[in-house]
Amino acid sequence: MRAFFKNTVNAGCISHTSLPANMYCIPFKNEAGAASLARDLAFSLSENPHPLCLLAAMELQDYLRDQQEWQHNFGLSPTTSGRVAGKMFGVLAVRKPDGTLAYLAAFSGKLAGANQHARFVPPVFDTLADGGFVNAGMQQLTALNAAIHALGEQPSNAPEIDRLKAARKTHSIRLQQRIFEHYHFVNKAGRRKNLLSLFKTAGYQQPPAGAGECAAPKLLQYAFQHGLTPLALTEFWWGLSPKSATWKHGHFYAPCREKCAPILAFMLGGGA
Repeated sequence: MRAFFKNTVNAGCISHTSLPANMYCIPFKNEAGAASLARDLAFSLSENPHPLCLLAAMELQDYLRDQQEWQHNFGLSPTTSGRVAGKMFGVLAVRKPDGTLAYLAAFSGKLAGANQHARFVPPVFDTLADGGFVNAGMQQLTALNAAIHALGEQPSNAPEIDRLKAARKTHSIRLQQRIFEHYHFVNKAGRRKNLLSLFKTAGYQQPPAGAGECAAPKLLQYAFQHGLTPLALTEFWWGLSPKSATWKHGHFYAPCREKCAPILAFMLGGGA
């Protein structure tokens, strides 16, 4: 279920001069219209997308229809191959330090088999980085699966199969824990907290799988790290949803409670 958060961010910007320029800020095509919609706007997350976000979302949706840079089967074209997988996208309207308006774009999880694409803000932690521990860990899991499969179903192999399955479970848990340890979030006051700490404070034993990979935390992370003032945020589903009737193509949603609530409470609250 998607749930809605209502928080307010003050208009102050954070200065991080050591970070790269705002290369992911996309200017509004209709600058005058955006300026009119942004007048006296204070950030909040609500059930109904702000018109400024709708303007940004329409521009992003036009891009998704026309782009030829990557291929992902959203289930919207009979000529696109591959498994059908709709995707949640997000837009965050921001004010840059020079006062001009722009918006950021993000997608949840991976898109077209990758988690970094031009036009979209980078992930909080890149699990697909070349030479990273995640790839090495997944290769070990693949090797364990292959070893289990090779032993077949013969009763004489049962002790070895049980040993390998136990090793696989232990390795999987440790790998997931290490991934969580590498997610660090910045709030509007410039403070940092780890994903595990955020969910523990919220009463969870462990974060759910995929926590930290949703669009909203990615967008706010980039904004706070680069001195951008958030103005309005929304997410929308693009494509078909084979696994759930909840997500409908082109419909707008607020960030989810299960994976995002503890993260956004910290990022928007400004506390320690």
